[in-house]
Parts: sequence; C-alpha cells; structure tokens
Amino acid sequence: MAFEGLADRLQHVMNKIRGKGKVTEADVKEMMREVRLALLEADVNFKVVKDFVKKVSERAVGQEVMKSLTPGQQVIKVVKEELTELMGGENSKIAVASRPPTVVMMVGLQGAGKTTTTGKLANLLRKKHNRKPLLVAADIYRPAAIKQLETLGKQLNIPVFSLGDQVSPVEIAKQAIAKAKEEHYDYVLIDTAGRLHIDEALMDELKQIKEVTKPDEIFLVVDAMTGQDAVNVAQSFNEQLGLTGVILTKLDGDTRGGAALSIKAVTNTPIKFVGMGEKLDALEPFHPERMASRILGMGDVLTLIEKAQAAVDEEKAKELEQKMRTASFTLDDFLEQLGQVRKLGPLDELLKMLPGANKVKGLNNLQIDEKQISHVEAIIRSMTKEEKMNPDIINSSRKKRIAKGSGTTVQDVNRLLKQFDEMKKMMKMMTTMPKGKKKGFRFPFM
Repeated sequence: MAFEGLADRLQHVMNKIRGKGKVTEADVKEMMREVRLALLEADVNFKVVKDFVKKVSERAVGQEVMKSLTPGQQVIKVVKEELTELMGGENSKIAVASRPPTVVMMVGLQGAGKTTTTGKLANLLRKKHNRKPLLVAADIYRPAAIKQLETLGKQLNIPVFSLGDQVSPVEIAKQAIAKAKEEHYDYVLIDTAGRLHIDEALMDELKQIKEVTKPDEIFLVVDAMTGQDAVNVAQSFNEQLGLTGVILTKLDGDTRGGAALSIKAVTNTPIKFVGMGEKLDALEPFHPERMASRILGMGDVLTLIEKAQAAVDEEKAKELEQKMRTASFTLDDFLEQLGQVRKLGPLDELLKMLPGANKVKGLNNLQIDEKQISHVEAIIRSMTKEEKMNPDIINSSRKKRIAKGSGTTVQDVNRLLKQFDEMKKMMKMMTTMPKGKKKGFRFPFM
C-alpha cells in the first residue's frame, strides 16, 4: 500500500511526542527533523517539504500547543491538519455542467492507465451518481486503444463512441458531443492520445480538442509509482492545458506516496480520484483528511463504512440479524456473508482502515490468503441443501463426499464444521449477553 514507509516513520515520531505533558521548542525541532527526513525519503518535493516543516513548526511552538492541556496530542492534531491541507484540504468533487452533457477530457502519458481509468470513472459515475456516461475513443494512434475502450465498454455495459482511426480526434470529439446532446447523456468522457513523453504535436492536438469541446473537466491520469516524475508531468500538462484535476493510479502499489503529497502544492490542481487496484470498481474519490488519518495511523473508518454501505444489502442484513438472534443461522447464510465481505475488497486492505491497526504487530506483512476463503465456499457449495440447513447430519461418508467435491480434505471439512458450530454458540451467547461483555470470535480458516 502507498505511504507504508512514510506512515511507519511518521507514526514512530508521533508516538514519541503523543503522551508529553510539556512540549519544548527542542522537542518540536527534533520531531520536525525526523518528519523532514521521512517526507524526503517518501519522494516528496523538496520545496513542499520545506514549506510543510515551516508551517508545522510555527504552529507547534505557538499558543495553541504550548497552552493546551495535552500538548503532545495537540502537536499531532497540527501535523494532521497541515498534512490534510497539503493534499488539498477537502474532497474536490467532479463538475456537473448546468446544461448536460458534462464534458471530461482525460489526458496523460502512455502507460499511466488512462484508458482503463476512463472506463473506471464512467463506471463510478453510473453506479454512485446514477449518471448516464458516454465513452469516446479519441486515441487513434496507439494500436488497440480503440479496441481496449470498446472492450471496457462491453464489460461495463456503457456505450462507446468511435469513428475508427482514420478520422481526426478533434472531429471524433465534436461528433461525440453532438450525439450526447441528441441522446441525453449526462457525461462525455473523452479518452485522448498519450505519448511516451510530452511533445508539441500531442499538446497542439489536446489544445484543439479543448477548444472544440470546451470541457468542464480536464483530468490528468498519472501513475503514482513514478514519484517525482508524476509531479513534473502534472506541472507540464497544467501549464499547457490548465488542468482541473488529477487522477492518481496505482496508489495501492508499493509506492512511496510522494506524488500524492506534492501534486496539489506544486500545481495547485486537486487530486480528485485515486486508483486502488485492478478491478473496474477500484477508483475512489480522494479525501485528503482520510488519507492524512491513514498516514498517521488513525484509520479510515468513513471509507470503510462507505464501502460496506455500497456492498451490503440492507434487507439481507436485517434478515441475518434476526437469524442470529433466533440462532437459525445456517451454512447458506454464512456463504452469503462471505460473498458480501468479499465485495468490500481485499481483507488485508480493509483491516488497515481500522483505527490502531498500525499498532497490531505484523499487520503490514499480513497476507490473508483469499484461496482459504475460496476453500470454505467450495466446501459449503459441495453440501446438499439438507446438510447446509442441519450440519449435524454430516457423518464420515458425507464428509468424504464433500471433501472430494470441493477439492479439499476431510480435515478441512471438519475444521469448518467445528468453527461454524463454535460461531453459532458464540452468536447465541452474544444475543443473550449483557452489553459491554461481548467478545469476538475467530473467522474460519483465518
């Protein structure tokens, strides 16, 4: 995950100052020296680091900290606020034109994931904002770029406007907007050409498309893994085109996070979305405050709740709660629960969003084997309806059949049944136990 090294360093520094009843200028100086090193190591722009350290130092030795009852915690609050401010302060929402369609130009260098991100953004607009998007294939130079966008459109069931690779991108964009007006599309997402480097021909073409389409948004798609180069690319594109936002891709990769911390300060262009994985729904609005919380080890409960709300069926959740209360929870219900949990994303990433997760030893190196969950699902699917309703009837010959059908062993089947039995007992206890005394249970196969 991005920021891991930076997060470890900053959390270590913050823990040293957290409990202090008195914070001296020397304490602040020492802390800021370590913060400066941590930021530079994370590939944050040198000038950005200098300004950040200056702002935090001034506030940390000012009245709000020195006269506070908990100076240590007050310093951490200052660091969090300044970190949030550095990344843009608040979530910057996508524009909505007063008269549809809203036109979005997607620009960037080759290899940053622009075409895929265009598809992901269309998917997000439809799913979360209930909008009707049209994808436009205006990259006529890269072999298979049009095909790639059309494939994405098919997968997402979102229409793609294309005139092939023999018509100029300016004409394609112009005709796409006419069609969008005619057929009442809410958004037009134009996938423009990229190059391996910024050149005059590319910029001229993009300027012409901008002139013809008068876009409401010009988003630069940039690879977070390229660190400081990402910031330089953003600067060049911004000078020539006047960007309205940046989308950082591969923020889930092994990246130091410097680009996310520098782009807003250097280009004054907000990061609007971040790519957090390969899947077509792995694009999230960027929330500077939540990211600052995660970097400082305070968790990101709001994003976790939003993920859960999007993935969990409310009616089924109520039904399940009722089953837990009456202890009529079956293996079928358990299978459904596993499906709901998997929709939220990789479990190790979800755990890291919990406050204090950084203090759990070994969590950073935790690899939750998704194959184990698949084994549990396979075992349950290999059972008959009767067996799922009443696991007590599963004798040794049935266990052999289930193990064979699921490609697992009899020991695996035994372990699941034992843990399911313990889980049911735990649920029974939880529904009858007074509040405040409830303990958690272990997740099967974890």
